[in-house]
Amino acid sequence: MRGGTLGSRDARTPPVVRGFDRLADAYERGRPGYPAAAIRHLGRVLHLGPSTTVVDLGSGTGKFTRALAPLGAARVAVEPTRGMREVFRQVVPDVPVLDGTAEAIPLPDRFADAIVCAQAFHWFRVRPTLREFARVLRPGGGIGLVWNSRDDTVRWSKRITEITNRYHRKEGTNARWRPWEKRFEDPGLPFGPLHRREFPTAQVAPVAAFVDRVLSVSSVAVQSAAERRRVAREVRELLRTDPLTRGRRFLRLPMTAEVYWSYLR
Repeated sequence: MRGGTLGSRDARTPPVVRGFDRLADAYERGRPGYPAAAIRHLGRVLHLGPSTTVVDLGSGTGKFTRALAPLGAARVAVEPTRGMREVFRQVVPDVPVLDGTAEAIPLPDRFADAIVCAQAFHWFRVRPTLREFARVLRPGGGIGLVWNSRDDTVRWSKRITEITNRYHRKEGTNARWRPWEKRFEDPGLPFGPLHRREFPTAQVAPVAAFVDRVLSVSSVAVQSAAERRRVAREVRELLRTDPLTRGRRFLRLPMTAEVYWSYLR
């Protein structure tokens, strides 16, 4: 078995990622789930079923781990932050969650048939991560990478993105993931071409969940308590006054689930 200890977490994860440790409860309340059609598709292309094992890497509080349950595969989660793991164990008690990172997965060689990452791969260093994935996967195994993207043609969603982007710039981070796509064209890496498909979805939730969604963004979560309260007030005021959200207890935000997959060479 490989992987570091929680005590070395600071050396293993970008500083802004540690914001997830602080507001794991808000993450669980505010982050959307994943459409069943995307899960079924991932199950088909990664050949997941009752006789297979899938690792959910960067599992957070287990939202994607739970979504994988209908596929029938044995599930193992890996998550580097303690706060996320604590919530995970409360809400997904039947799945083991291990302390580890993408570059040092605490599992033996050829352990899994597939590795999946939801809302996480953009944090990883691509080359060492893919080599570690290749170590953990069985021959013929594959990886699935998933993101939920908000529809920023909706005015209030665009405004929320503008609010969170202020802190991305302040922290010097960029949570955009697409630059890594071309890395899969490198013949020296252990995975073949990257495939992609989109699935329409939506988040339907109380207003408070959308406030929690903003607070759970890592670059917001690492701010001071006073600054987080200011952000929460700004988002509540936006949702209270925007014509599309004013007076509503529940909101519906159109989204797209982006699913990528690739196979071990």
